[in-house]
Amino acid sequence: MSETSEDSLKPILLELECHFTWNLLKEDIDLFDVEDTIGQQLEFLTTKSRLALYNLLAYVKHLKGQNQDALACLEQAEEIIQREHSEEEDVRSVVTWGNYAWVSYHMERFEEVQKYIDKVGGVCKKLSSSSSHKVDRPEIDCEKGWALLKFGGKYYQKAKAAFEKALEVEPDNPEFNIGYAITVYRLDDSDREGFVKSFSLGPLRKAVTLNPDNSYIKVFLALKLQDVHAEAEGERYIEEILDQISSQPYVLRYAAKFYRRKNAWDKALELLKKALEVTPTSSFLHHQMGLCYRAQMIQIKKATRNRPKGKDKLKVDELIASAIFHFKAAVDRDSMFAFAYTDLANMYSEGGQYSNAEDVFRKALALENITDDHKHQIHYHYGRFQEFHRKSESTAIHHYLEALKVKERSSLRTKLTGALKKLAMKRLCCNALDVQSLGALGFVYRLEGEKRQAAEYYERAQKIDPENTEFLTALCELQLSI
Repeated sequence: MSETSEDSLKPILLELECHFTWNLLKEDIDLFDVEDTIGQQLEFLTTKSRLALYNLLAYVKHLKGQNQDALACLEQAEEIIQREHSEEEDVRSVVTWGNYAWVSYHMERFEEVQKYIDKVGGVCKKLSSSSSHKVDRPEIDCEKGWALLKFGGKYYQKAKAAFEKALEVEPDNPEFNIGYAITVYRLDDSDREGFVKSFSLGPLRKAVTLNPDNSYIKVFLALKLQDVHAEAEGERYIEEILDQISSQPYVLRYAAKFYRRKNAWDKALELLKKALEVTPTSSFLHHQMGLCYRAQMIQIKKATRNRPKGKDKLKVDELIASAIFHFKAAVDRDSMFAFAYTDLANMYSEGGQYSNAEDVFRKALALENITDDHKHQIHYHYGRFQEFHRKSESTAIHHYLEALKVKERSSLRTKLTGALKKLAMKRLCCNALDVQSLGALGFVYRLEGEKRQAAEYYERAQKIDPENTEFLTALCELQLSI
């Protein structure tokens, strides 16, 4: 194919509806963990669309530089279309053909690219689409939603929009409702601001009504009911699910989460171990195991007023070691698992392994392409580590401030502002010219709406450090608003 023809393909490729045009960035995921998760879902999660999973797996294989393997996944997708979606083969093929065209383009098989572009064009013509290379269909929006969801928290709002678009066309479609409900559940869970969000409760109830035999969606409803203090109703769903299934790891993992949050740690661990036997590489399962062991450790320490002795001390040490093992396994299997990093670092601190904790915190702070909520949590926990274990008040103040600058409103806000005030006041008692503490108090009081106090502290800080633009800007804004 001539260079001109090759160049002319790119604009058409960019029009296609497929994983290559949905802005799914490889920096936002751990490719190996996502590949492993898709493989587990293909094997064990019968409720998820195998077609969507193979299409997504093809894209992940491409991101790993394995284009030949990507083509093999797309062949599997085509087989599923012919076997399970023969009545709507054209529409169901659009995403697969788009992915085929893109993989072929990257392999410089330009005749193949044209072939698949023509196939998509044929469907567009057949369905009288307004575009020559794009079809606007709810099935495609649904598949887009699932793909976005898999790429993590930064994509949840876009996933929600995709499912909403699909539901506008078919409001009672069972699969669309599952995707939408799980997405809203994830949004509830990922961005709490000091209170439990329950936007997903209605969508989850509707999804369960439309999918009465689907254990996977029922377990999310049970967790949300637990969130809103309807634990007894939630547990009825969990018991019903556990009576029906034996070894579905994707259901067992969330049932275990329900029991962990109920403080029934032995039951949670029993279910997690059962799920791990089937999917031993699951980062989620290892993290949940670590949380159970940590909770048991905290219970013993509380009962002994933080001074465990004898058998209690041995048990605490054993639980710390177990928690470290599983949190480390979670991080090793998913390098983007922000909460697992902070949990591992904190557990190292609990065991007095401060240099290991420091190493893990450093890795967490270096994570890129994570959500603001994750950055916020990492700075908060590192600040506590610096304050209580490293006794570095200056570094602690810096990270508490960074946590608030990343995200002002959260469940941690009161703890952060309280810690900052206490540390800053303590340091100013020793040194009234400590500019970092003055600036920190200015920031906190401004955040709390105490403008005159904020201006007073910024003014004192600015006199000591007149070149500091942050102090100057804040002071000017405050003076104009008072």
